[in-house]
Amino acid sequence: MEVCTKCANPKIIIKRKQSGQALCKNCFIENIQKKAIKTIKKENLIDKGDKILVALSGGKDSVATLDILNTFKERNIIDLCAVTVDEGIANYREDGIAIARKHTKRLGIEHKVVSFKDSFDTDLDEIMKVPNHRISCSYCGVFRRWIINRAARDFEADKIATGHNLDDEVQAILMNYLEGNIDNLKVIGAKTQSKSPLFRSKIKPLREIPEKEIGLYTIAKDLEIHLAGCPYAQKSFRGEISEIIKNLSKNHPTIMYSTLRGFDKIKIGLKKEYSNDFQFDSCIKCGEPSSNEICRVCTFLDELGKKVAIE
Repeated sequence: MEVCTKCANPKIIIKRKQSGQALCKNCFIENIQKKAIKTIKKENLIDKGDKILVALSGGKDSVATLDILNTFKERNIIDLCAVTVDEGIANYREDGIAIARKHTKRLGIEHKVVSFKDSFDTDLDEIMKVPNHRISCSYCGVFRRWIINRAARDFEADKIATGHNLDDEVQAILMNYLEGNIDNLKVIGAKTQSKSPLFRSKIKPLREIPEKEIGLYTIAKDLEIHLAGCPYAQKSFRGEISEIIKNLSKNHPTIMYSTLRGFDKIKIGLKKEYSNDFQFDSCIKCGEPSSNEICRVCTFLDELGKKVAIE
C-alpha cells in the first residue's frame, strides 16, 4: 500500500508523475504553500510593509493566491486588499463576485467590485451585440488590466498579485515565441515592473505550481471557488497551445518545469539584447500610461462609440 512520502499517512491525495512523490492532504497543503513561499523569496516578490492588491475573480487561482498571501498578512508582514472586476456577463460573473465577497469578509480584507459598466458605460454582454466586434478576450484582457491598475492606485497598494500558474506561464512563453513577440517575452516573469509611476508592479506567487495542483489545493483546504467557464470562451491560440503542452506532458511530465526554467535563463539575454529607454506617456483621452497617443482601452472604446466613464 502506498503511503505519504513525508509522513507515511496511508491516505494520499496526489502522486506526482514527474517525481513519484505521494502526499496526504496535510502534507500536500504544506507543500504547495512552501512552493509559493519559495517563489516569493527567490524572486523577492514581497517586502515587509507592502500593501498588496489581489486580483480576485473567485476562481481557483485567485482564491488560492489570496489564501496563501493571507498567511503573510496574519504574521503582520504585509497588508492585503482585493478587487473583483465585473465584466457584465449575465448568469456568470455574479457567482464569482459572491464568492470573492465571502472570502474577503471571512479574512477581514478590504475589497471592492468595479464594473465595466461603471468604468466604460458598457459591458461585455452589450459589446458582444455590436456588429463586427473583436473577440471577447481582446476587450476583457485590456479592460480588466486598466481597472485593476487603477484600483491598486485607489487602494494605495504597492503591488498587484495575480493567480498566474505554471500552465499560464508556459503557454505565454510558447505563444509569444511562436508569434515572435519579443516585447512580450521580455516582461514574462514572476515580477513585472514598469518605468511609469502610474503602473503598479505585478507579482505571481503561484508561477511555479501546476494548474491541477492549485485546483487540488482549494479542494484540500475546502475553499469555495467559482467553477463555471466563461460563456464567451472560444477556441483561441492559447487554447491550442494548452492542448499541445498537455499532450507533451503525458510522456514528458517535467516539460513545463524545464520550459519555464530554460526561459528564465534566456530572458536575461533577451532583456540585455533588446533593452530600450522608452518612457511611457499618458493617453490623451483617459490619462493612463500608454506607449501611443491613445491607449488600447480608449482605442477599443472609440470603436464602440464609448469613452471612459470615470475620472
